[in-house]
Amino acid sequence: MYYKQINTEIGLLTIVADNENITHLFLAQSDFDIFKEENKIVSCSQCLILEKAAVQLQQYFQGERSIFDLPFSQAGTAFQEKVWRALAEIPYGESRTYLDIAIKIDNPKAVRAVGQANKANQLPVFIPCHRVIGKNEKLTGYAGKQINIKAKLLDIEQIPYKNSE
Repeated sequence: MYYKQINTEIGLLTIVADNENITHLFLAQSDFDIFKEENKIVSCSQCLILEKAAVQLQQYFQGERSIFDLPFSQAGTAFQEKVWRALAEIPYGESRTYLDIAIKIDNPKAVRAVGQANKANQLPVFIPCHRVIGKNEKLTGYAGKQINIKAKLLDIEQIPYKNSE
């Protein structure tokens, strides 16, 4: 596995890939440090897949890209993968509620489980879990307690929301 770090409007991001797919995007250095300790992973500034991902992320943050054209791979439970597919279908500039996603996957009582699947998403930004907001357009958790990052991503896409405070 290989990684590349880039500075962005939401801080230092770490992109991880295997030989064929983007497998992780870390929003917090501490999370990446734990992952790096547990996995055989090396820095790669010349890996084409990582370079392409870095360019596309920068374009996204500059408002020049709304769709990522990259190969992704992340492993999860069947339920999580169903949620992640539903997240990937949320158009740029639009939001959905946790209930909307639960209904989309034909499990309307699984609202909390949808939230947990969002939390388990290893490809934030690429698989847009930030586009899922609470009832009445309220912001809810993101990548742990990094709600400020969620707000910035929604601002980039001009998605309206209300602070949860």
